[in-house]
Amino acid sequence: MSEQRTIPGYTLLRPLGRGNTSLVHLAAADDGRFVALKVPHEQTLRDQEAAERFGNEVRLTLQFRHPHLVQGFAGKPFGTNAFLALRYYPHGDLNKKLESLPGARRLQEAEALRILADVASALTHLHHLGAVHQDVKPHNVYVHEGRAALGDMGSTYFTAQGGKVSGSPYYMAPEIYHGESSSTASDVYSLGILMYELLSGSRPYTGHSYEELMVAHLTRFPQPLAHLNSNVDRRVSRLAEQALSKRSAERPTADELRRAMLQALGETPEDEVYDEPPEPAAEEAPPTRKVGRHGPAPAAEPAGAAGPAALAQAPEKSNRWNPFKRRK
Repeated sequence: MSEQRTIPGYTLLRPLGRGNTSLVHLAAADDGRFVALKVPHEQTLRDQEAAERFGNEVRLTLQFRHPHLVQGFAGKPFGTNAFLALRYYPHGDLNKKLESLPGARRLQEAEALRILADVASALTHLHHLGAVHQDVKPHNVYVHEGRAALGDMGSTYFTAQGGKVSGSPYYMAPEIYHGESSSTASDVYSLGILMYELLSGSRPYTGHSYEELMVAHLTRFPQPLAHLNSNVDRRVSRLAEQALSKRSAERPTADELRRAMLQALGETPEDEVYDEPPEPAAEEAPPTRKVGRHGPAPAAEPAGAAGPAALAQAPEKSNRWNPFKRRK
């Protein structure tokens, strides 16, 4: 099977990004729409865990529908013609936008609050459906005309079904470092890290090794956001600190964060409107284990990736991994 294989219904135009498990192309669909077409590598399809992760991403992306989740148009989770067609974001992910900023990686407060509120809205929706995203970070957020969408469902799972713990070390909650299960509260912790990153220009915890990062997340406490950026709304600052609480039960919900950020923008938050939880998709060539049970943190972010979802990465076999060989 060639890496240049064709996908029926799509014309591949040019590569957008390459990861350890997938290649993303700009493609034209037969209906004339431009999409980001994500195609797994040959070795991905030969590796059971990597193939399951890709299948999980395809099926959950197509099941979920929300204005602030990256939209999936079509896909095939398994087999030689596996693919996922997604909304195309010409400017790439939020990390690419931050890297383009001069000096500190800090957005204007209003722009940062709008992006964060949109991500919080996406998480509120997922959490209402009983799902945990597990990998909230700039690489998985896409922005168009000032509005944001959360992508990459490869690590997402329904809590009622269970799933293996995953995440990116710079954004992982303390309980994940302890080896405990992920939860909606661990998603909120990751969002809290993102709040600091966008509103202060830097992450609250850094380290040069996995161990240093773990110690920082487990034992240190961040400065108030309002001390780092005096323009930040006091309530938003307080909730960001609470989102980074060492105890998961003390963190606010994603919806509380959403409401606070909209209020800081001078808006009156409306209640989220929910659809019924999606029915599980019919399995196609089902794997031997449930999709949604996947390995630990994804691997290194591909340079120059501009597709609408972060490129899926093959999980390692060990429960411990080196985050500095992976996406940050």
